[in-house]
Amino acid sequence: MAIPQRTVVLGALPFGTGVDEATSFAILDRFTELGGTVVDTANNYAYWLDGATGDESEVTVGRWLAARGNRDSVVLSTKCGARPRPGTDEWEGLSEKVVKTALDDSLARLGTDRVDVFWAHVEDRAVPLEETVGALADLVDDGKAGELGASNHAAWRVERARALAGERPRYTHLQNRHSYLLPRFDKALPSTAHVHVTREHLDYARSEQLPVWAYSSLLSGGYTRPEIGIPDAYDHPGTPPRLAALDETARELGATVNQVVLAWLLGGEQRILPIVGASRVEQIEEVMGALTLTLDPEQRRRLDEAGA
Repeated sequence: MAIPQRTVVLGALPFGTGVDEATSFAILDRFTELGGTVVDTANNYAYWLDGATGDESEVTVGRWLAARGNRDSVVLSTKCGARPRPGTDEWEGLSEKVVKTALDDSLARLGTDRVDVFWAHVEDRAVPLEETVGALADLVDDGKAGELGASNHAAWRVERARALAGERPRYTHLQNRHSYLLPRFDKALPSTAHVHVTREHLDYARSEQLPVWAYSSLLSGGYTRPEIGIPDAYDHPGTPPRLAALDETARELGATVNQVVLAWLLGGEQRILPIVGASRVEQIEEVMGALTLTLDPEQRRRLDEAGA
């Protein structure tokens, strides 16, 4: 199934851990009822929580797919590389053995024979890039993965990997942290594993016509929930003007701030697919409303230029 040109992606990170199975099913049901088709997970969500293993998200999505019988109407995305090795805090990495075993294990948890997009979740510079590139290409050739993506990678590493792949299957998707607010790069992001989109990423993606999947697109609720707040990495003089522009535009449109953020990401010349998590059905109804929201040229200009 093709990925829609303009869509919101449902991030399944909390399913089976922070969000119980019944609620996860309800969110997935409502997402698809509202026209959503793309679900993004990984083989390590959310292992860092007490009692979790990293299996939970994929297992929950797999049970939902089996219960609904709708595998062919869902674009399924999962990742490898950042699952901890048993008994350690070290990530599994991107060796050929790990990459191939990881996908087989993910397919078993998801209850399917293929995923539509398979991602290298984080870089692994201890393994020759040729080895990772070859292993991933084999998975596409074997029919276990439809397309390949690089998440949390430097732009130059993606380019080198694509060059090494040559005529074989190669990365055709990018996934990094990205939102309306711009970060400062002298402060750490909320997770050490996160790599923020840079102008270089965007320029490269435009040049090569690669979609950019934007995670943490709503800053984990930071735009609208004072108890969460804006992360320190966005604490700089450019942030207040951009927040003010969001508020003004939301009032004009009768929309929520979250919807304006998503409309801004979706409505530019560059193809960006915002990934949005949810713990309640109402949150999915809000974010899917952004698909029908249109920014006029003046609103777009205001948002683009605020805090510049």
